[in-house]
Amino acid sequence: MITKVLIIAGEASGDLHGASLMREMKRLKPDISFYGIGGDKMISEGLQQLYHIDKMAFLGFVEVIKHLPFIKKVRTEVINLVKKNNIKNVILIDYPGFNLNLAKKLKSIGLKVFYYISPQLWAWGSGRIEKIKKYVDKMLVLFPFEQKLYREHGIDVTFVGHPLIHQLDEYKFEDKEKLFNKYGLNKTKEILLLLPGSRKQEVEKIFPDAIDGAIEVAKEFNLQVVVGCADSIDEKVFSQLTNQKDFKVVKNVTYDLIKQSTFGIIKSGTSTLEAALLGLPMVIVYKTNALTYKIGKALVKLKNIGLANIVAGKTIVPELIQNEVNKNSIFKVSKNILNNRELYNQMKSELLELRKTLGEKQASTEAAQIICGSLI
Repeated sequence: MITKVLIIAGEASGDLHGASLMREMKRLKPDISFYGIGGDKMISEGLQQLYHIDKMAFLGFVEVIKHLPFIKKVRTEVINLVKKNNIKNVILIDYPGFNLNLAKKLKSIGLKVFYYISPQLWAWGSGRIEKIKKYVDKMLVLFPFEQKLYREHGIDVTFVGHPLIHQLDEYKFEDKEKLFNKYGLNKTKEILLLLPGSRKQEVEKIFPDAIDGAIEVAKEFNLQVVVGCADSIDEKVFSQLTNQKDFKVVKNVTYDLIKQSTFGIIKSGTSTLEAALLGLPMVIVYKTNALTYKIGKALVKLKNIGLANIVAGKTIVPELIQNEVNKNSIFKVSKNILNNRELYNQMKSELLELRKTLGEKQASTEAAQIICGSLI
């Protein structure tokens, strides 16, 4: 008998982690079918798709409010899909604004609710913990401090490790010379890497100021600016957002670029952890809609916003937020690091130490075993 599972991811990182989880679950339980919301990677693993993640990428409070009618429509269609196919289990992947509200409804109609990749409760305070306690049967988390937090609130939780550890271990890195040849990079200059985000709204907010700062830094230290372009972004966007010409856009090889770079200007998010695990000194940048930032600032309980710093429990890497994301600030902070070899090496060393905090577990394998052993 086929086991049917609803699985919901709302953005690129969720699609990547969801695909790995689906692959491991199919290996353990070949008679399984997946329905729901995901991206190309989850579709390639057999997802019977209701919506693609590119329709779900809302960023910030203002965007969510604008899209409420569509969000409600999607939620209704998900419930109808569950009822039509008699689905009994759901895996929710991060994306809390949508997924936690959906969990309430799915729990009320009898589904078993698994949550893989926790909402950032440690950033947004404990308001969502009560929702999770009521509507989620099992939390599968990526950081040891998340397991501690949930256990303190009496929630069934397991730390499964972070998927990045396995992804980086398995990744086949391109030889530096081949990488430079393939993408027409200047072999006489080291790379200053700019990663401005995986969502168009992020890129539009962050890139124009970040590229101005990056080019100033590159001139000062004889570097070449390479912009890492996510799957979800059209490469043409970058030239439309700036009059600057002295940069190269390279798509879909972020890990190779991080490994071969000297310094990074990186948007807050998973990319900062990827860079940290590969030991790339950087400055973290983040900028969003003014109203979203104002609301977020009132709610967020953290000293740091960059994952690399949050996991470390201290500020290893400087962070520039909102109006600080400008040419002068980026230049000043970057110059301070690149001019100080001792500071640069210390940052590199402390970033590489983060791997020990995350451990060696293979997250998708651990999560798949737990979920497959608990399906109803």
